[in-house]
Amino acid sequence: MRLPADKFFLIAGPCVVEDDALMLRVGEHLARLAPKVPGGIIYKASFDKANRSNASAFRGPGLDEGLAALERVRAATGLPILTDVHLPEQCAASAQVVDVLQIPAFLCRQTDLLEAAGATGKPVNVKKGQWMHPEGMKGAVDKVRGVAPAGSEVAVTERGTFFGYGDLVVDMRDFVRMREATRAPVIFDATHSVQRPGQGAGGASGGAREFIPPLTYAAMAAGADGLFMETHPDPDHAPSDGPNMIPLDKLDDVILRAVDFWHRVRA
Repeated sequence: MRLPADKFFLIAGPCVVEDDALMLRVGEHLARLAPKVPGGIIYKASFDKANRSNASAFRGPGLDEGLAALERVRAATGLPILTDVHLPEQCAASAQVVDVLQIPAFLCRQTDLLEAAGATGKPVNVKKGQWMHPEGMKGAVDKVRGVAPAGSEVAVTERGTFFGYGDLVVDMRDFVRMREATRAPVIFDATHSVQRPGQGAGGASGGAREFIPPLTYAAMAAGADGLFMETHPDPDHAPSDGPNMIPLDKLDDVILRAVDFWHRVRA
């Protein structure tokens, strides 16, 4: 499994592990799209959303059940799998099933977690904290590389920076700055970047999904190597992050345009 800097690749899927029917519906759609994406598609879903705004919010099925569900998606679709890890002790177990480990933005400076993920030898994607400057991600990447076997891959992801208390802004300079600082592929998280933390109903996060396409195309032009995009057949009824997810039936057009932009700026 690679996180290439020389081919456009996509990380996509539902926010959190749901029932098999939903998981496979999304996975089969992504498998059909994958041949049109030069660097391929990695299927993403989280077995636990440990950073939800409200204690009563749906978190997911947990480690064992969630990993089993992800394994079924891989068997049915052939897609490589990515999931979030929140605790060091989750890394080894997750690495037995998934192809890429992801460090959530809020945890990007947690040394024990970064080192545990790196020690598995799996590719690791570290999301930039919403409060961090792009050069600050060098420390996170160095923690992973410091314990990872030779040749292990690390990527970093831009997902917006807090602007006030309830909005995120994407600085398009960050793709160049993070790549220069970390010497790692830089991914754009097009869906969490339009999140409005704490601005949804009942204190949950809101979002502005209408800005996903323009920000995606701008990021491709600014030099992003890959793209992260959560998608769902019915985002308005998704158990997590619905307001900032792209509807599954809108995904292909956005991705194919993004691939075209990616190639044009590198021609």
